[in-house]
Amino acid sequence: MNYLEDEKFNLQPKNVTPSQHKPKILLLYGSLRERSFSKLLVQEAGRILELMGAEIKFYDPSGLPLFDNGKSENHPKVIELRELSLWSEGQVWSSPELHGTISGVMKMQIDWIPLTMGSVRPTQGRTLAVMQVSGGSQSFNAVNSLRILGRWMRMLTIPNQSSVAKAYTEFNEDGTMKQSAFRERVVDVMEELMRFTFLTRDQASFLVDRYSERSVAKNKVFDEMVKSDKKCRDKADCC
Repeated sequence: MNYLEDEKFNLQPKNVTPSQHKPKILLLYGSLRERSFSKLLVQEAGRILELMGAEIKFYDPSGLPLFDNGKSENHPKVIELRELSLWSEGQVWSSPELHGTISGVMKMQIDWIPLTMGSVRPTQGRTLAVMQVSGGSQSFNAVNSLRILGRWMRMLTIPNQSSVAKAYTEFNEDGTMKQSAFRERVVDVMEELMRFTFLTRDQASFLVDRYSERSVAKNKVFDEMVKSDKKCRDKADCC
């Protein structure tokens, strides 16, 4: 990472007391190929994030079962993915573009992360950066699809994004990214992800607080009180 050694990143907002631990970033990629360019791209992003001070974790989708609406939810790879999502404060999704959209491997990972796990939401309020690789000319179909999914998962998807055209020409033999405008854009995206994560991670619950969900919770409490009161009256009538 010598091309960033002399760079100083202004990542934290001023006059705010932020959490002191490193931002926790989960990185997902959408291919099982041994030399996967979506994986190489997300690994480059991971190195940049570590240099900026993040704690990163990668998820390897190898062995993840096909999404089956919960039948395999106790599979070790499903449990690992969900635990990593709960651990994270931000995420990076990197997919190849296949037939004009994201890969099945990428979609399957997102499908296995539920909107809710009991009272916990494993993606809500987390920041998200989206990236894609293409074998031909530059395209934005995959990142646009990822944005739709990020919104559906109630994540805070940052404005910037990365789309690497002719990805097979953009990486060195050791897997690092060659110097190019594409690499500079990846640095831009990770810089923005860090800033948004610093800005929002301590306010995530506030930012995603919803009137409709508060109303449901309030009505649930009221219903429980009515049931409890009815039980007490029924018991009194029996005495």
